[in-house]
Amino acid sequence: MCAAGSALAQQSPTIIPAPADLLAPPNDAVKSSTGLISKTIRTSSSQEKATATDVITVDYTGWRNDGLMFDSSVARGKPSMFPLDRVMAGWKECVLQMTVGEIRRCWVPQELAYKGQAGRPTGTVVFDIELLDTRPNPLVAPPDVKAAPADAHKTASGLAYKELRPGTGTRRASPFSQVTVHYTGWTTDGRMFDSSVTRGQPINMRLDEVIRGWTEGVALMGEGQRMRFWIPENLAYQGRGDGPRGMLVFDIELVKIN
Repeated sequence: MCAAGSALAQQSPTIIPAPADLLAPPNDAVKSSTGLISKTIRTSSSQEKATATDVITVDYTGWRNDGLMFDSSVARGKPSMFPLDRVMAGWKECVLQMTVGEIRRCWVPQELAYKGQAGRPTGTVVFDIELLDTRPNPLVAPPDVKAAPADAHKTASGLAYKELRPGTGTRRASPFSQVTVHYTGWTTDGRMFDSSVTRGQPINMRLDEVIRGWTEGVALMGEGQRMRFWIPENLAYQGRGDGPRGMLVFDIELVKIN
């Protein structure tokens, strides 16, 4: 995305007009000590915010100060997902003020944007940003990766689990369901060995074609819910093949039951 310095709007067939206040932030916009100016366009009932190292999912549009749109995930028809610590300073500052579901307009001065880089917009650039989601960086293992905490639930099979975020759906998957999920897996020494988050796309899978701990665990979840699972080796790869050994820890988000 443009904040990290990639695709330009000329690649998109859709042009989104610049806002009327492009060159004149309204009186109710807030200016920070860094020079960033921002205004909430749509509030959110969520209390969830990103941290500086999170991986965020956003829809956004950026305009130059002459009104030309130069980048937009909205125009491309697909939200963008990327680590927040890899974007321009003004973007990071703006997003850290937001809650999930909020839309904010940010006037980013050149020193917080492209800093006069050749081929990039100069001067103040303006972004409309919608924070769709945020999740911890999968490269950073959770603090309880070594063992399930005392408040985790445990099934008769030995699977332990803990809710990270409530879901929005009431349906439950069956052991034969096809589901769409985002996930990250770690070994108990904190090594990440697989993650859909780093690939930037959720994946579809059948629950009768995955390890037993996944089949059992995902069946406990509702759509939109996030859970952390501690899966003992006998419910994971059972010491076979090239899979990681020992207990495994997975953060799983059930995006959709297909």
